[in-house]
Amino acid sequence: MSPVLPSGAKTTQAPQWEARADLVVLGTGVAGLTAALRARELGLRVLVVTKAGVGDGNTRWAQGGVAVVLDGDHDEGDSVAAHAEDTVTAGAGLCDVAAVRGIVAGGPAAVARLRRRGARFDVSGPGTAGLARTREGGHSAFRVIHAGGDATGAEVERALVAAATGHGLPVLERHIAVDALRTPLGEVAGVTVLAPDGVPGVLRARAVLVATGGLGQLYQATSNPEVATGDGLALALRAGAVAADVEFVQFHPTVLYTPGARGRCPLVTEAVRGEGAVLLDGAGAPVMRGVHPLGDLAPRDVVSAAITRRLAEAPGGVDDHVFLDATGIPGFARRFPTVHAACAAVGVDPAREPIPVTPAAHFACGGIVTGTDGRTTVSGLYAAGEVARTGLHGANRLASNSLLEGLVLGERAAESVAADLAAGACADPRLGQPPESDVAPVAERDALQRVMSRYAAIGRDAEGLAVAGSVLDLSTTDSPLWTQEAVEDAALTLVAGALVAAAARRTESRGCHVRTDHPGRDDVRWRRSQLVRLSPSGQPVLAGPVLEAAS
Repeated sequence: MSPVLPSGAKTTQAPQWEARADLVVLGTGVAGLTAALRARELGLRVLVVTKAGVGDGNTRWAQGGVAVVLDGDHDEGDSVAAHAEDTVTAGAGLCDVAAVRGIVAGGPAAVARLRRRGARFDVSGPGTAGLARTREGGHSAFRVIHAGGDATGAEVERALVAAATGHGLPVLERHIAVDALRTPLGEVAGVTVLAPDGVPGVLRARAVLVATGGLGQLYQATSNPEVATGDGLALALRAGAVAADVEFVQFHPTVLYTPGARGRCPLVTEAVRGEGAVLLDGAGAPVMRGVHPLGDLAPRDVVSAAITRRLAEAPGGVDDHVFLDATGIPGFARRFPTVHAACAAVGVDPAREPIPVTPAAHFACGGIVTGTDGRTTVSGLYAAGEVARTGLHGANRLASNSLLEGLVLGERAAESVAADLAAGACADPRLGQPPESDVAPVAERDALQRVMSRYAAIGRDAEGLAVAGSVLDLSTTDSPLWTQEAVEDAALTLVAGALVAAAARRTESRGCHVRTDHPGRDDVRWRRSQLVRLSPSGQPVLAGPVLEAAS
């Protein structure tokens, strides 16, 4: 439980220590470490901060792979243009097409650089040079490269951590960033942090890159690790940045179901369906038959919504999970060792019986508004990876585009920082000051997760969102941000408020935002993104002008 501020208590803590760098990177996932390594190559003094261990971010849990069309190593007829088209289709009308094309086109070079840093991807056969490829939902070709069968994220993280360690990149582990230092003109010039023992410190830097990942811990069940609490997004909002598309939270259709499961649930990668597995309901009927032309490989929002509708009917008396029949996949344990191990841990043998699965919160399609260069609306503040909103994902992320985005945008953000520092465009870190108060509204986490899961998950309506908003308003107490738990709970509270506000205003169903009281897609009124910023009192408000979807 986060601490409650006693009456008459101090509202700020004086920093007890200080460090300096050219660039502070928050996060050690694919985007953060890629950016830090590239910035180091460009001659910048870099300091990386992570609130857990260096390899404990969300990247290592990514199973499927990296979606990329490699030069000379792709399906016949496949192309970067086809990959971009599939991405735009999955994004349901809200992608920035120019951003999509630019990021997808940067994929082959980014993967090549990652391989030079030591990442090893699966090959198509013994003694062959070509990489093995699979297909996932929404893709029109086999273009997802993978490592360790279904352990791509773990291999990407291993290679990046090894490269960082080998190059002596300084990483401040088990420290959480609290707030940005800002100059009188509103520029970002560093961050305040808490050490593991709660001792506050200051990191002064001419640039701060937020690469803190997602916000899956808003919900009771998620594929995200415990660290995915949205604190990078909250920090950026408090620093004056603008966010967009926060209502679009993708629910992965298939995490391993266990009764009463809470927190991070093992992912059953979409590649299992790419290899031929079929979703069945409790009565044994195919879930996706007649729902979408791609069947079980429809985009994730379509599959998750179809599962949710089927569960509401409780076929066979089962209303909380469906089944993934992968018994026809030869050599399942060898092809999907991570999934097989997770299933074995709960007594399921995928070679002999269907896997019980259910949708769970997986990926934030929106976030801090940036260009494809990592720059935000605030001088000195940059963002990359899941925490950023580049326009790549729109209303629903195409499978395996997240590692791709982290690789491409991590490097581009570092290059933007280097260019801005060389041009003298960033503030003097000595001018940066912490906020006048380090107190924020905090809701009790269990209550927040329950109300978000009940009213702001896959199926939403006006009445439920109003209930969620009221619960958030009435259950918060002011808390000093003097512990990691308090910082995380304050971030979850702020981000939940922003999501509920945006979801309530968007009176249509689009991508992974499903309104049961407005089931149709409205391209006349709602083919646009909503901006979110903080009011002078620190409350999330929807702000104009809106961002029109670029075509």
